[in-house]
Amino acid sequence: MSRPNLTTSLATRLVDLFRRSGLKEGAHVTEQWAADTLEVSRTPVRKAMLFLHEVGILERVPNRGFFLARDASALARPDLSQGEDVEQSAYFEIADDYVAGRFTGAFTSADIARRYRLTPRQADRVLARMEAEDLVRRKPGGRGWEFQHVMATVDAHAQSYRFRMIIEPAALLEPGFTVDADAFALHRRQQEALLHGDILLLPRAELFQVNASFHEMLVGCSGNQFLLEAVRRQNRLRRLIEYRHQIDRSRLANQAREHLRLLDLVESGDLEAASSFLHEHLSKVRSIKTGTAPEE
Repeated sequence: MSRPNLTTSLATRLVDLFRRSGLKEGAHVTEQWAADTLEVSRTPVRKAMLFLHEVGILERVPNRGFFLARDASALARPDLSQGEDVEQSAYFEIADDYVAGRFTGAFTSADIARRYRLTPRQADRVLARMEAEDLVRRKPGGRGWEFQHVMATVDAHAQSYRFRMIIEPAALLEPGFTVDADAFALHRRQQEALLHGDILLLPRAELFQVNASFHEMLVGCSGNQFLLEAVRRQNRLRRLIEYRHQIDRSRLANQAREHLRLLDLVESGDLEAASSFLHEHLSKVRSIKTGTAPEE
């Protein structure tokens, strides 16, 4: 399976440490204590603590250090490792294996159970979830399963972003574009929650859904159902490959801040600026996720 990068991985270990230690809101968290307890050097611990500050789990006071922003008992355990949920772990192992090209061709529920160490009922539930998310489908005649057409290559992922760079900024300039105040308020709360800990604490699938639904909401405000359906289809196709990016959360704070900036621009009525900003935002994210050069 893919693994989170060092900063994300250490951040999750720190959250677990805070919970095990029963730390309360306002507790002083020193780099040396964390480094000694986790048996790692202070430099990566400091980077992880700065990330936790960026996402609102730690407060940083000049000349004093880091302090816990809420009771550790309120911090859910992140699901960035295999964790304790066997079905959840198998779900992401299947996704990783498919995107990496290690899982091809048709398969049965028994194959899933054997390969991913599941009981028959667990395998059926995992497949039912993947079917509900349009990731797999039953073969004609009902014998066995196969993956739907979803993105599994860097080139396809890059092309998807380029398509979105055409569709989504244009949606903001549609003559029927109207701000949905309730939807904007909801998504503003969700993006702010990401910057108050949810970036690290949400499960991968839920984190993807929060950000995918943000873009669908914006396009939906255009009133153009063809544009909305195009974006929804892209989100269905890219779900598996995006899951692999959710294990590295260290870049997502800036993405959430840009989403909030985009809401500000749209609500101010400057749709031309919002459209340009959205194009630039998608181009930067495409460059980060696919390793391709950003747009000039």
